[in-house]
Amino acid sequence: MYLSVIIPAYNEESHITDTLIDVSRYLSKQNYSSEIIVVNDGSKDKTAEIVEKMRLTIHNLRFINNQKNQGKGASVKQGMISANGEYSIYIDGDNAININHLERFWPYINKGYDIVIGSIKLPGAIVEEEYSDYRKILGELSKYLIRIMAIWEIHDTQRAFKIFRQEAAERIFSKQTIMRWGFDIEILVIAKRLGYKIKELPVKWTNPSGAGKGVSFVGYLNTLKELFQIKWRLLKGEYD
Repeated sequence: MYLSVIIPAYNEESHITDTLIDVSRYLSKQNYSSEIIVVNDGSKDKTAEIVEKMRLTIHNLRFINNQKNQGKGASVKQGMISANGEYSIYIDGDNAININHLERFWPYINKGYDIVIGSIKLPGAIVEEEYSDYRKILGELSKYLIRIMAIWEIHDTQRAFKIFRQEAAERIFSKQTIMRWGFDIEILVIAKRLGYKIKELPVKWTNPSGAGKGVSFVGYLNTLKELFQIKWRLLKGEYD
């Protein structure tokens, strides 16, 4: 077996070292082959410099160093399409959901699910951050809009801990058009449209980046706009 771990990174100099150490340590204990792919999204800090140095000690680490910021969705798509693994997972650069969660995901892959995703909206999930009231309200409104307009069965589309069979990843990400906040919604809509089996599992989520790195009000508005774009493409059959 071969696993690819994709890590999109934008201004993650404070966290990328710990994330890579954790992921590398976990993978070194497994009985399968693996690679780590960091995709830099035009970071303005020392993220690229740090990752380049870590390549000297983490030998299965690949680095795609984009100079221009194109959005998290673009970085994930680039990493997933370039992955060599039979399975590919993307996680956040700040290690918000620890790689150890994979232990609970594999049994569902073995049961025949094509995609397994992490969720903080299911019983058993743990969230180690207090949101401001406005973020709670916007988050709930966004959740119900997403479920009504696109994918009713999924409670949490936005966590970055998603693992795919590579055949599914190749088909899904080749159809992806949204490159910023709404990309998670789009790839799950595409997956459902193509008939892939999706399992949602509760996870422990922390936010070491702090509230300042959360989605802004403008970000929510942009995601709403992208949601309507996704719905339009879905109705036109562009994801078939």
